[in-house]
Amino acid sequence: RRQARERSGEADHHEGMSSDDELSPTEEHEFQKSKDNVVEDSRKIFEDVHADFCDIRKILLKFQEWKEKFPDSYCDAYISFCLPKLLNPLVRFELINWNPLEQSFTDLEEMPWFRAIEEFSDTKNVSERDDAKNVSKRDDDRDEEVLSRVINKTILPKITAFVKSVWDPLSTSQTKNLVRLCNNVFEKQVNSKAELGQAKEDLLNMVVQRMKKSVEEDVFIPLYPKRTVEDKSSLCSKFQERQFWSAVKLLSNVLLWDGIVQEDTLRSLGLNKLLNRYLLLNLLNTPPGLDHIEKCNKVVACLPERWFQGLKSGSTLPELLNFCQHLLQCALLVLINFFPFYFNSDETKEVLLLLVKVKALHIVEDFIEESKLTHLKSVIGK
Repeated sequence: RRQARERSGEADHHEGMSSDDELSPTEEHEFQKSKDNVVEDSRKIFEDVHADFCDIRKILLKFQEWKEKFPDSYCDAYISFCLPKLLNPLVRFELINWNPLEQSFTDLEEMPWFRAIEEFSDTKNVSERDDAKNVSKRDDDRDEEVLSRVINKTILPKITAFVKSVWDPLSTSQTKNLVRLCNNVFEKQVNSKAELGQAKEDLLNMVVQRMKKSVEEDVFIPLYPKRTVEDKSSLCSKFQERQFWSAVKLLSNVLLWDGIVQEDTLRSLGLNKLLNRYLLLNLLNTPPGLDHIEKCNKVVACLPERWFQGLKSGSTLPELLNFCQHLLQCALLVLINFFPFYFNSDETKEVLLLLVKVKALHIVEDFIEESKLTHLKSVIGK
């Protein structure tokens, strides 16, 4: 990845923002060999089973025929509730080689078994089909919930297992894939009348548990004497920088779960623990300048814009008060360093814009007024 970035001329990257856990060619070969063996063995599972009874689409067609010919018997047998359990081993078989954390993983919607269950559960099409064949729909007909129940009983536990045993919260690509998958799956659930159930709660609890573990075990930003890190080429300085940017990456990955994991939980993990406990301590010991502003910029870029939309009276989030006070001190230091040429300082404006982004408008207004920087009122729209 480093070589690819160098070839593309990518400059907006820091050591620590990419993963270090790439497998060696030997390990990669051994893993692929083991995986191929499992896939090969799985092909023998249905060797002695008739095609009509190991193909999900064909199985569902048989149940559809039953419903069309004997609708009362079909509903009295509670088939809608039995199908998810019956389909469970077949769906698991189809997912043996599926890894939702890989960059090129196949979307569930693209899989033949998923489309077959989706068509069977499609309320509108089922109603039209039943009307065309004069099949009366009973009030206790729950075929439209079959897909949702399959997701609950089979898909969500599968994803939970990946989160528990495979997902690395420090991996941005894995996290983005997982977030996209969860959004798609939960959207399917919302469109169904079936309850989300315990499976979704278990999945989200495991996501939070893994992120907490990563914050506690993967984040370490050492503090060295100032004279040690002033030399940017020193090993201490490089290691400290790498650890800082690794923590920023984790902050970004944690906040990607906004809208899925409860906001209070994300703010506690991302702001109280990662930002205030680790990142801010490093920022306090970083000399003012372009490097410092870039770090603050990256931190603010991680924050979901939605969190600031409902804020009133120009106040920011309580968890960001210490960070905002730090930005204010930076603006004051820049002002002092550039005096009497601060009117030409873009750094002051950049710091104030960061405060505006997190809605700390009162702090910006007071700073502009006390410093008599009337030419910067445009940053708050005045």
